[in-house]
Amino acid sequence: MKTKNGFLKALVIAAAGSLALGASAQDKPAALKGNWTAMVTETNGGHLLGNPDAKTKLVEFMSYTCSHCAHFAQEGDGAIKLVYVPTGRMSYEIRHLLRDPVDLTAAMLTHCGSAKKFPLNHQAFMTKHPEWMEKARVTTQAQRARWQFGTLGARLQAIASDLDFYEIMESRGYGRAEVDKCLTDEAKASQMADLSRADIATWDLKGTPSFVLDGQLLEGTHSWADLRPKLDSAL
Repeated sequence: MKTKNGFLKALVIAAAGSLALGASAQDKPAALKGNWTAMVTETNGGHLLGNPDAKTKLVEFMSYTCSHCAHFAQEGDGAIKLVYVPTGRMSYEIRHLLRDPVDLTAAMLTHCGSAKKFPLNHQAFMTKHPEWMEKARVTTQAQRARWQFGTLGARLQAIASDLDFYEIMESRGYGRAEVDKCLTDEAKASQMADLSRADIATWDLKGTPSFVLDGQLLEGTHSWADLRPKLDSAL
């Protein structure tokens, strides 16, 4: 899927000013040492699953409104998490390449709560991808207008309401007040937009999903069929 840099620029303007990027990381509990399937570390802009010190490091740049990303999630996510990550020899980081306001809304919600909640939040949105994307396709002009006016938080709340994101988050154990708190965090939205723009510039990303393996962008690799043999070779 093509990137939309114009949206990112507009988003930063709409948000309450650009903030300095602040790296946040979860401490690594001693009790989880070696239990790499359960290890989730928040990075500066994404979430890393597995051993943070793994020799082989895979990074996926994805967008929630990208159908190819949803297809990859169906085919590749499970295999990576069940076969590759548990060995402790490979880590898997998911980062966001923001394309549009719907994508931002979903990304904000997957980050809602502690880092350990991210994998299942992410999975919930990818599992329901066909349903909420169809709702987005058939939205009315009046609904679209609500997505474009008001504060950034109000716009994201309108998107979440129209596309049943509140229901997805409820299935994950979140109350409406908690969801609204995440959606109205304009500093977080601005930071995510800045980080997405930086990733696009750093890696010259042309679309999603894109992958970096051990510091090298995998040109022409956008599917599980393309990625799997490269992971096997790296290990």
